[in-house]
Amino acid sequence: MAEHPEAMSSLALHIAAALEAADLAAFSDLLDPEVHWGPPDAASPTCQTRDQVLSWYRRGREAGTRARVSETTVLGDRILVGLRVTGLQAAGTRTPADRGGEAQRWQVLTVRDGRVIDIVGFDTRREAMARAGVPDAR
Repeated sequence: MAEHPEAMSSLALHIAAALEAADLAAFSDLLDPEVHWGPPDAASPTCQTRDQVLSWYRRGREAGTRARVSETTVLGDRILVGLRVTGLQAAGTRTPADRGGEAQRWQVLTVRDGRVIDIVGFDTRREAMARAGVPDAR
């Protein structure tokens, strides 16, 4: 069943607020207990439960990674989240951050029954938009 556009817009706002404030309790409320998180097309997701996802975010925060939400776009039952991330070495990337320690990253969050059930991380908006079902996104 498709999510209602108004509910998705509200959820996108709540996600942005929780991520912007690094409020893991608020973010937890938005995640399905069996949420998956990981890179695109991974054989096995990095995280397979809400607790694992929250631990991943907590470890990044403790290691100095910070994120500012630059965009949330509702695309049917998915939400595209753009993040300006600092401290990327701590976030597990192998390349230094762009432009003075900051890089843009993207996540596609899939929603079912009002909760996030899947999070996939991308290095480019184009890849994220393609995964969200927007062909030839720029």
